[in-house]
Amino acid sequence: MGSVLAVSSAPGHQNWPFSTDPAPSRWDNHPAHWDSPPRWERRDGRLPNPGSFHSLHRSCKDVFPQQIEGVKMIVNKTLSSFFKVSHALHLSAVNPSYYRFHVEHLQSDDYSKDKDAPALIGEMDSSGSLNAHALLHLTERVRARTVFQTQQSQFVTWQFETEYRGNDFTAAVTVANPDILRESVILVAHFLQSVSSGLVLGGELVYHRGRAEEGGILTLAGQYSRPNWTATLNAGKGGAHASYYHRANKQIQVGVEFEASTRTQETTTSLGYQMELPEANMVFRGMINSRCIIGGVLEKRLTPLPATLIMGAFVNHRGDKLQVGLGVNVG
Repeated sequence: MGSVLAVSSAPGHQNWPFSTDPAPSRWDNHPAHWDSPPRWERRDGRLPNPGSFHSLHRSCKDVFPQQIEGVKMIVNKTLSSFFKVSHALHLSAVNPSYYRFHVEHLQSDDYSKDKDAPALIGEMDSSGSLNAHALLHLTERVRARTVFQTQQSQFVTWQFETEYRGNDFTAAVTVANPDILRESVILVAHFLQSVSSGLVLGGELVYHRGRAEEGGILTLAGQYSRPNWTATLNAGKGGAHASYYHRANKQIQVGVEFEASTRTQETTTSLGYQMELPEANMVFRGMINSRCIIGGVLEKRLTPLPATLIMGAFVNHRGDKLQVGLGVNVG
């Protein structure tokens, strides 16, 4: 799960194209090795672990293109099998330009003596804002995570998460922004249970307490998966979020999302697709939604150079706006 403050809000895209919210950073997601393999790969007769609650819609979301605007350059450098750094420079005419330094010390992907070593992720930009993650395998089944976020000189998020993965279930508890002086705290509890080899049921409970308000939101979740497709639904007091992911073949993947918010009284339907052309070293992602926004991002691997060229454009026909971006990812 990313920041629990985003989870506690109503369902919906937090970073649509043409929105005023900043684009999400890479540290906002768990590393890939924190997620279980697809459930249909298990053939030992036992019910598989359902994975984390935050990754229920990940298959569908990965099909959609990420917004790109302005000119962006990212340079990645692997210093060792555990240590990676990257530099990002973004020049924009819409949002403030920035420089960002990102560093990762990850756990080994192999079953070695260093498997339980902590994973440390840090990121700082030119405004002085810092984002830091610490992830640790306490035991084979228990994982802990700590997140700190600052906005220039002020702390905005500090949260602590503990996750337990059983043979066929996952339970997690998160404590965010506890403040004794202001008597405020956010508590989030997740639970997922594998009912069959393809069906997962569970829920999320978000509790918020402050001096002026106190309340909770219960969201129920279900997911049904087959080898080539996955359907997921979250529904609760805050709204509903449904997604469908389908892999047509090795080159084409399609995703459909429906999101409804009771807070904003808005609904959005989105269609995204991904097309891979291995012979041309190209990947294209496109999307269209009910807000009359159409966009696409093309990634071209510049072999034999260790670089990827990224070109994207998003058009808001209803608002008569256009955003075009160009990026280079080296390493």
